[in-house]
Amino acid sequence: MDSLETPNWTQRYTDYLHDLPARPARIVYQRDRARVIHSASFRRLQAKTQIFGLSESDFYRTRLTHSMEVAQIGSGLVEQLITVGTDESDKEADYIAWLPSFYLIEAICLAHDLGHPPFGHGGEVALNYMMRHYGGFEGNAQTLRILAKLGEYTPENGLDLSRRTALGVMKYPAIYNDVTASNTNYLAQLQEQQVDDFRTLQMNRWSPPKSLYLEEKVLFDWVLEPFSLADRAKFTQLADCDGCHKQTKYKALDTTIMELADDIAYGIHDLEDAVAMKMVARELWQAEVMENPLFQEYALWDDEMTTRLFSHSSRGRKHAISKMVGIMVESIFIDENSEFEHPLLRYQAKLKPEHAAVLELLKTFVYKNVITIPEVKQMEYKGQLIVLELFKSLRANPSALLTTTAYEKYKNAPTEQAKQRVISDYIAGMTNTYAARLYAKLFTPAHGSIFDRL
Repeated sequence: MDSLETPNWTQRYTDYLHDLPARPARIVYQRDRARVIHSASFRRLQAKTQIFGLSESDFYRTRLTHSMEVAQIGSGLVEQLITVGTDESDKEADYIAWLPSFYLIEAICLAHDLGHPPFGHGGEVALNYMMRHYGGFEGNAQTLRILAKLGEYTPENGLDLSRRTALGVMKYPAIYNDVTASNTNYLAQLQEQQVDDFRTLQMNRWSPPKSLYLEEKVLFDWVLEPFSLADRAKFTQLADCDGCHKQTKYKALDTTIMELADDIAYGIHDLEDAVAMKMVARELWQAEVMENPLFQEYALWDDEMTTRLFSHSSRGRKHAISKMVGIMVESIFIDENSEFEHPLLRYQAKLKPEHAAVLELLKTFVYKNVITIPEVKQMEYKGQLIVLELFKSLRANPSALLTTTAYEKYKNAPTEQAKQRVISDYIAGMTNTYAARLYAKLFTPAHGSIFDRL
């Protein structure tokens, strides 16, 4: 068992390769956060979908503002854990020594969506279909790929963040190929003929498994190196799933904090956008949330919250949203999973059961009444078609259509899978706006010029 004083967790992969010592945590985690903030992938999140299309308004949340809110909530969760873990005599609970610093949790939260492709989950499914024979595509896996290879901070090791930051970002510690190999239904799908008319493609059959790419396995193994063999085996174990993609069951301490922050932002902050757009009526909220038997059992707030949330005042709505977030943040506590030896796996951040149940109710409400309504799904579908057609054309004509930099990578790629991964990386890095403009330039006769700067 290592201790906090050992440099295992502040080490960067480049330092590991060159046998260089790790730097102190106060320096490393601050610079991890800075590398994320100053990366091109982070800036591009300002033009990637959260829920609503970017053309709807410049007021509503994007992946960038979502990531910033997740980071702020993540810091609040850590602060609350310190507060509840310190008694009146300033004696601290054992877990406090293992909590992430504010710099570290913000770096993890800000980085958690870097691999998000254009057009949200729709774009992810489209890329996975085109990459189904070449290692697949998955948003979380793409995030680690940016940290490990694509980020601009180092020539070969991406943003080259510390081991602990990389661990915190890995929500699903399993390799894509291992997950798909255990899904007989998906293996049968892979034998189907290529669909060339993408309008006939059943998109929902190609949702990717939650996983990491085989290409990043070396970094994956390095991140897990400080754990015992037993901890590693348990951490990467896949839960049984009949006829569907298996998922890992466990997450590291920092990841549990980040995921709670992400869920709170999704269930509450995204609700604010839906209310502001008048997509959710007060009567629907009253029927499906306030009068839901589960909410009535726990009643975390009263009707005054509803009045504020649906007031015509943005100030009143903001006050309600802030109050809801605060209620969730203040319910966090640390649980222990005795099946693990290492504190970073044994300690788990959770919400109190009643708060977790209400948050799940809010997430379900947003999913049912916002994410999956036809108006939103239609825009997602259009984005999928853009991604599929772009990939098809780039695959057929890489020398003519790829940028000079991307084509050089394509030519130098040693295998067909590596070549296809270059195309995938190129499209995944596009913003919604860039992808739509490139599509119009290539396929709309009245659009496009050699002087266009996409």
